[in-house]
Amino acid sequence: MAFDGIFVSALVAELSDKLIGGRIYKIYQPEVDEICLVVKNRTDEGNTTHRLVISADAGIPLIYLTEKVKENPMVAPNFCMLLRKHIGNGRITDICQHGFDRIVEISLEHLDDMGDLCTKKLIIEIMGKHSNIIFVDSDGMIVDSIKHISHMVSSVREVLPGRNYVYPVSGDKVNPLEVDVNYFMNHIMEKPEPVSKVLYTSMEGISPVAANELCHRAGIDGGASTSSLSMSDRESLYREFHRLKLDIEDRVYNNCIAYNGFEPKEFGAISLTSYGQYVQGDMPRSEAVGLKAFQSPSQVIEEYYSKKTVVNRIKQRSIDLRKIVSNAIDRTAKKYDLQLRQLKDTEKRDKYKVYGELLTTYGYNAKQGDKELVCENYYTGKEITIPLDSDLSPMDNSKKYFAKYNKLKRTYEALVELTVESKSELDYLMSVQNSLEIADSLDDLTQIKAELVESGYIRGKRDNGKGKKQEKSKPLHYISADGYHIFVGKNNYQNEELTFKVAAGDDMWFHAKNMPGSHVIVKTEGETELPDRTYEEAARLAAYYSAGKGSPKVEIDYTLRRNLKKPPKAKPGFVIYHTNYSMNIEPNIHGIKEYV
Repeated sequence: MAFDGIFVSALVAELSDKLIGGRIYKIYQPEVDEICLVVKNRTDEGNTTHRLVISADAGIPLIYLTEKVKENPMVAPNFCMLLRKHIGNGRITDICQHGFDRIVEISLEHLDDMGDLCTKKLIIEIMGKHSNIIFVDSDGMIVDSIKHISHMVSSVREVLPGRNYVYPVSGDKVNPLEVDVNYFMNHIMEKPEPVSKVLYTSMEGISPVAANELCHRAGIDGGASTSSLSMSDRESLYREFHRLKLDIEDRVYNNCIAYNGFEPKEFGAISLTSYGQYVQGDMPRSEAVGLKAFQSPSQVIEEYYSKKTVVNRIKQRSIDLRKIVSNAIDRTAKKYDLQLRQLKDTEKRDKYKVYGELLTTYGYNAKQGDKELVCENYYTGKEITIPLDSDLSPMDNSKKYFAKYNKLKRTYEALVELTVESKSELDYLMSVQNSLEIADSLDDLTQIKAELVESGYIRGKRDNGKGKKQEKSKPLHYISADGYHIFVGKNNYQNEELTFKVAAGDDMWFHAKNMPGSHVIVKTEGETELPDRTYEEAARLAAYYSAGKGSPKVEIDYTLRRNLKKPPKAKPGFVIYHTNYSMNIEPNIHGIKEYV
């Protein structure tokens, strides 16, 4: 996460434009470590209302503008009451960043009980677990803070009412806006450490993400030592740093989020070109990383954390399901392997049958006590040696071999059926595992859980259609470059519904060959032939949403929907077909438009 000095400077620029001169209309504290300020301001465009969220949560400290209204508790905490007393209806006179650190200062003026004009500051420290919201008076004395830090907690700096406010120690880091070419070359670049590390440990407000981005722009390996850089490399790095410094001074920011498919990976107030190129509109569910641009840093924060929360919640909620499916796969795979080994052992059954038949024919040549019989195998015309039990007569040896044959035959017939069942179960569980990989909503997980309950892998009440209707998750919907609608099932229930209820007989069906994957349906609207590009896009979708997603190429089967059949008592989503075409395709869906 790149909530660094660069991003804070972009936030300060946004807050300054919108809040300076505004009056604090309302103050409330929805969370223990969070306050919200409702600020009304008069601009050239008329009266505006802004909601400023300030959070000192140790996990996610934030400051941003939002249009969402957070719940106002019935009873206001002490810190909230104090702020209402002092700065309720106060005016914001300035918003600035301390140095280039992650500290935002909001200067306010208000009238005291005597009607005199007073000035105070709200200082927001965005510093991980040390984050805080501190209210100080005009003399720099702490009036109160949302977190009290005594000497028992920190021997470096106390944050308590009545103490003088002291800025956090930044160590020997320098403000990057004050770094010139001489200091950059003669001090920063002389440290014998990796280039990226030198940048973020030498200058305040420069995060590892920003440091790596500068190295990427300069064409330098951020993990290489500074001693390995040539003078041209150092000059190239400084040029990129200087461009960044000028952009910050001119308040030119490129707010963006770097996505890896549906999941947001990083955000920043500069273009994170090391993560890919900008993509228009909503990010596709593609493995390729892309950048999404935003007008303001507040929009970046809202989308990043809302999407991140959804992704984390899905991962958390799917842990139990993943474990159940994974354990079932391991158990079934071991059973299947054992059955295959036992099946292989039955391959010698025909040999025992031949021994028995030959002993019945040539057994008179053997004598009591012989350990073997050499005779002609009339099936092959070659000589064969048959081992004998010397304690048994030739006929008893023959009966013994026939008994072995019959036992192995019965075992073979039973195992043939069992291995088919085990392989079918294993394929089904692998398909459920693939469904969990592509699930992107809680509704998807609910549907997968219902499927596992129905299949008996999870204890629970099965849906008989009479209970409360659950919100159904919907299949993915794309539109090809030629305008054809393409649907992708995200689990076995959706696969079955798409194939046997949504698709018409003339629609095209795509699926990864011999591996778990989504059913992909192309609605042909009665046309007898699709453009080649649409075939390829549907095949790419089938490859991407399959277990072969990580392979360079995936073989895809495709056929008309009318050629598919579901065997009796088959698991959801299982189909058979005998007429199809195939193609090898790259599992990459970049550029395929998702239908909105």
